[in-house]
Amino acid sequence: MTWLITGGAGYIGAHVVRVMAEAGERVAVLDDLSSGVTERLPQGVRLVQGSTLDRELLDRTFADLGVTGVVHLAAKKQVGESVEQPLRYYRENVHGLTVLLEAVVAAGIGSFLFSSSAAVYGMPDVELVTEDTPCRPINPYGETKLAGEWLVRASGAAHSISTACLRYFNVAGAARPELADTGVSNIIPMMFERITRGEAPRIFGDDYPTPDGSCIRDYIHVEDLASAHLAAARRLAERPGGGDLTVNIGTGQGVSVREMAQLIGEVTGRPELAPVVEARRAGDPARVVGATELIAKELGWSARHGVAAMVRSAWEGWCLHHPEAVRR
Repeated sequence: MTWLITGGAGYIGAHVVRVMAEAGERVAVLDDLSSGVTERLPQGVRLVQGSTLDRELLDRTFADLGVTGVVHLAAKKQVGESVEQPLRYYRENVHGLTVLLEAVVAAGIGSFLFSSSAAVYGMPDVELVTEDTPCRPINPYGETKLAGEWLVRASGAAHSISTACLRYFNVAGAARPELADTGVSNIIPMMFERITRGEAPRIFGDDYPTPDGSCIRDYIHVEDLASAHLAAARRLAERPGGGDLTVNIGTGQGVSVREMAQLIGEVTGRPELAPVVEARRAGDPARVVGATELIAKELGWSARHGVAAMVRSAWEGWCLHHPEAVRR
């Protein structure tokens, strides 16, 4: 197998590339470098710079590299931005996927792994979110991921492509400091940024129906997420000719925002910066925690890292990219 990993120079993508390459899989990367960083890629991994919207480039890349499987991670992924720019998100995430799948079908590629999201579930009112929980996304980002799943499954069924859709919960941490998330759109780097400036981290709402009043989420270490991609890719390679697998990727354990703020204070050595409570954000469900029995059954996979390891590794990466955090 030769796997083309789209978005492979991004935060999650680079972890997937490294795990698959170190496991002996042949991998190459397609990335437009709008947010990806070439230095994240292991030495010897071929990088093709470009977009999934470029059909000519896709055809040429598949032929030149002898691609037999695709891991599709390239996408726009900021929820707030998707609300402000829905047309851009549908063009990049849905039309880009359509063009990619057309090229996959034309090239006769038999395996396709799709990076989806727990955002497809929306605001589920359940203790644990299973793969059978109704999908009711509440923002354009989640909508594009659900539409993407539909496209992937339909294309797989029509053209005998083995497919998998992996629904990520909240991704955090880093396998190595240089691979850390450099954005500030997720809760952990958002709190790091505040603490680095000497400001208290924020909690959006403390009146939810949870034990401490703050939202509860399921956090998955990016290294575990990458190992799930390897397990899913190998499943697809073993079972060519069609069939779909859709699974959650999480720990099945919930952590509240207040608990996360306390842990971050301890890890960063700034516990005196007690969190401040601000108004709820629109669209934040009280609890979203994923059931993981299906992925354990189908792939023999389970998460190995706890939330403390996620925060510690994320902080090491943050300090590497933000030296001012160390000097304070």
